[in-house]
Amino acid sequence: MINTMKQDIQNRISIYALISRLMLIEVDKEFLDSIEKDENILSLLPNYANWDKRAELSQKDLVEQYLNVDYTNLFLMHLVPYETFYTRDDQMIESGGDNPVLELYNELDFRVELDKARVVSSDHIGVELEFMYMLCTAISKALDAEDIDGVCELMQVQRAFLKEHLLEWTPLFLINAKVESRTPLYHDGAELALEFLLSDFEYLTKQIAEHCKPSDTVE
Repeated sequence: MINTMKQDIQNRISIYALISRLMLIEVDKEFLDSIEKDENILSLLPNYANWDKRAELSQKDLVEQYLNVDYTNLFLMHLVPYETFYTRDDQMIESGGDNPVLELYNELDFRVELDKARVVSSDHIGVELEFMYMLCTAISKALDAEDIDGVCELMQVQRAFLKEHLLEWTPLFLINAKVESRTPLYHDGAELALEFLLSDFEYLTKQIAEHCKPSDTVE
């Protein structure tokens, strides 16, 4: 069980790292290089992998003329990538202490550097995905220590966060992002994120049911 979970968690870490970085801030050379050099990652972004502009333009021009223009269009101008915009009746972004994710972040010592990430609130989609990435790395450490109780506790946190937060609003945002995207990178990224979040919820539900104590399962 532990060996299988170790392989699973590495895959989950890779995907959460990819989609959180993609949606948190504009791309740069380092991030693009990490995509270009990894065939496994490129296979998750098929339209981007086959994009003719990759062969026609320098990486600098690709970033400046296309990718970062698309990021600005999607995440800073036309769409609103914040949970409270979708979940509050007044569609206001809650940037203060009443934000629904802050208490959980604080409990698990997850700190958000809003200025560095260029977001106005901790419920930005990129931050919430980064939180899931952080929890995955914690699960990996618990697996290395063969701490099954710790693994179960962290998976329960992840499943609850998906159910109560990410899956409550990101499907609508990601569908809109896919439609509004102007480059294959963000089209593929939005599609990947949506499909992965749904499948990850199913994965966590199954793992908790099979490997955790009945009294520890979540609704």
